[in-house]
Amino acid sequence: MQFIFFKPQIYTDCFHRLKDYLLNTLKKSYSILTTITTCLPAGRSAFHKNYLLLKMKKVKSVPSPITILMAIIVLAAIATWLIPAGKYNTITKSEGESFTLSTPKGDTSLAFTQHLLDSLQIKIPLEKFASGAIRKPVSIPGSYQQLERNKQGFLQILNAPIKGIYDTIDIILFILVIGGFMHVFNESGAMVKGLTSLTHTMKGKESWLIIILTFLFSFGGASYGMAEEGLVFYPIMVPLFLAAGYDLIVPVAVIFAGTQLGTLSSFSNPFSVIVASNAAGISWQNGIWERIIMFVLSTALTIGYIIRYGNKIKKDPTASFVYKVDGNVASPYPGLATTENVHQSLDVKTKLLLVLFISTFLIMIFGVVKLEWWLPEMTALFLGASILLAVILRLNEKDFINQFIKGAESLLSVAFIVGVARGVTIILNEGKISDSILYYSAKMVGGFPPVLFIIILLALYMVFTLFISSSSGMAVLTMPIIGALAILVNVPGKEVVNAYLFGMGIMGFITPTGLILPSLALVNVSFKAWMKFVFPLLLMLFILCAVFLVGGLYW
Repeated sequence: MQFIFFKPQIYTDCFHRLKDYLLNTLKKSYSILTTITTCLPAGRSAFHKNYLLLKMKKVKSVPSPITILMAIIVLAAIATWLIPAGKYNTITKSEGESFTLSTPKGDTSLAFTQHLLDSLQIKIPLEKFASGAIRKPVSIPGSYQQLERNKQGFLQILNAPIKGIYDTIDIILFILVIGGFMHVFNESGAMVKGLTSLTHTMKGKESWLIIILTFLFSFGGASYGMAEEGLVFYPIMVPLFLAAGYDLIVPVAVIFAGTQLGTLSSFSNPFSVIVASNAAGISWQNGIWERIIMFVLSTALTIGYIIRYGNKIKKDPTASFVYKVDGNVASPYPGLATTENVHQSLDVKTKLLLVLFISTFLIMIFGVVKLEWWLPEMTALFLGASILLAVILRLNEKDFINQFIKGAESLLSVAFIVGVARGVTIILNEGKISDSILYYSAKMVGGFPPVLFIIILLALYMVFTLFISSSSGMAVLTMPIIGALAILVNVPGKEVVNAYLFGMGIMGFITPTGLILPSLALVNVSFKAWMKFVFPLLLMLFILCAVFLVGGLYW
């Protein structure tokens, strides 16, 4: 005798009937509730909003930035087992009037003369070394030699992020002090009041925020090399753009993409175009008008792209890539009041705090541009501004320290990301394959015709940027080698510099070893959401840059 509960088909039929019944019931319930809520003030829109939240698909978890970087460190370590080790000889100006020649066998002191540079096929004027414009080791063309492999293993992988943190301690301290400064200022309430007032003033003209701010950040990057300084603006810009109806990607696009465009279209950036031109043996003013035109076009293209995306988000918030990929992500910064008709004037104390806040940033920009400040001076500036804030707010010592430390803690993960990212470069350098990647790449493009050479060079610099995110480091490592090859295939030196700028500029938008992961961490947005947003823009910028490079061969 066969009992009924041994027949699976019966249970399957029952399950499907029950599923159909529940679905029909839910549909009817939704229809009834929609009809009811339509009769209530703002009921329909509120109900649909909640329904969409329930309907939202389950968001897949995305690895954290530090996990992504550790995976890249592991891949870099594996590469040291596969790619032959090797190194170029380098030359550096030492203290006093002499050069230091560094080879795998040791260091040698050489005469500080132009004749020596010419004999080594280094096309850099002697005065560039004397003035300090070239400080990092410069690779010597034709000096590459293979070395014994230095395979990176488990212990080296664990050590890499630690060494990276040691190597970037100046940037890390800058970030932590900024966190302390911003928290003390936010606790005063002046930030919310000031941004609320600005939001009220810009009501209906939100697109101009994108236009003006993106242009300013791009100009800062192109003119004096603004990069890490952009990190300080997220606590200001995120509440402002969210109050204007945009999502969390828009402030990243305005701040990070703006400064990154500065690398792509640098016309006077001392850390990229000037160092690269010096290393290539040409004047940095050679090709400046071409770069200014690129600055205007690339900035206009990016602004238009951000505005188009922003307008789409304002019409339909569910079209946001943050919503689609990460779900409902909360802003890490205090929100602004959304009262439309109430606009309170700022009191004297708030105005004084806002003047101090804005003056701190203006002094920072002036110091970098005119006084040759860098991270130690900028860090001291924000520390001093924090103390001055405490005096104005009449905070006692204990409250001030607690607020400052709490703010520094809020950016600790960002600081770790910067340090771990440097670990990738450390693995490549200690594995002695950084120069090998350059050598085999240069060897590959050496016999190509000019048009093909310059396009492949653009692609190669995009690849190099994955491993070397420092613009000045990339310049002194690659320009003497690539510049010598360019002469053999009749490619102008200015186009080699442009290929370097364009390649680093494009790939800098997404390279994990750069500033994109710290920037995304500041707004709680995943790398996957950023990639979905920025990929079409990168394709357009690549086409624009390729056209400029090919055209530059004949201009």
